[in-house]
Amino acid sequence: MQKITTYLWFDNQAEEAANHYVSIFPNSRVVEVTPMIVTFEIEGQRFIALNGGPQFTFTEAISLYVDGDTQEEVDELWAKLVEGGEESQCGWLKDKYGLSWQIIPKALPKLLSDPDPARAERAMQAMLKMSKINVKELEEAANG
Repeated sequence: MQKITTYLWFDNQAEEAANHYVSIFPNSRVVEVTPMIVTFEIEGQRFIALNGGPQFTFTEAISLYVDGDTQEEVDELWAKLVEGGEESQCGWLKDKYGLSWQIIPKALPKLLSDPDPARAERAMQAMLKMSKINVKELEEAANG
């Protein structure tokens, strides 16, 4: 069992949100549902969702970072998570519950830490213009 668990405060949609998230990610499941608390796992990572009322809402100060193995995975996760929510920039979005996510292809950190500073800077400038990250466009920008 993991030592630290992410605890998410919802108004009254904890079960709905948990079911939504586990429907998006493989190897995910709802573990337990009570009237106040829903425990669920995404890819083996445990979360607790609380029906806590409207006193607190999510902000961009906390986000869930997802490594995308391929552009196809990034595209699929982005489409499912942004539905009913809103796009931001640089791979960030808010889902329909207001929770912020970063859907980041594994190629992005590699491009941004390229040993050639000019390539890394061109990739960075391209990324700053994107909402959803597009690896092909980043690579083209990095290559000049």
